[in-house]
Amino acid sequence: MAMAMAMASKLLLVLALLVAASTTEAKIPKRTNIQFYMHDIVGGPKPTAVRVAGRPGNFSSPDPIAAMFGSIFVMDNPLTVSPDPNSTVIGRAQGIYAMSSQKDEFSLLMTLTYEFISGRHNGSSFSVVGRNPVMREVREMPIVGGTGVFRLARGYCFARTYSMEQINAVIGYNVTVLHD
Repeated sequence: MAMAMAMASKLLLVLALLVAASTTEAKIPKRTNIQFYMHDIVGGPKPTAVRVAGRPGNFSSPDPIAAMFGSIFVMDNPLTVSPDPNSTVIGRAQGIYAMSSQKDEFSLLMTLTYEFISGRHNGSSFSVVGRNPVMREVREMPIVGGTGVFRLARGYCFARTYSMEQINAVIGYNVTVLHD
């Protein structure tokens, strides 16, 4: 009798687990692809990125990578629908980047939030944290979170320099975001 009760108890436990598993549905994340351009203006009368820390040095020194190592910039760059700076502004890229390489490859450590101020993503944002080897043709960086429609965001973005004039750059972003 004790053995029958033990078997019945195990059977009930297995049935309860099967019912619980069948009623719990795995939520499939939404996938959003976005293309935009970021305008990083370091020089000129109206910079959108300014150096706030670092030892004296400049990009025109004999070894610009070593000269800029340790420099930290704060940015508030416009995001536009095309590479033309006069095209529609859809958001802002706000955050910091630091010159994080000493030799060979010019690399930034970036902590940025891309906030959308118009269109279907208005009021939403996603954040990117990672290494950006800026001289490579295409750079991949991780998306680590988000707000609004991008709540619980994860994903990746590909950055490609569209144009560069001295130290000012236009960077094209192709973004894939998985979110709730």
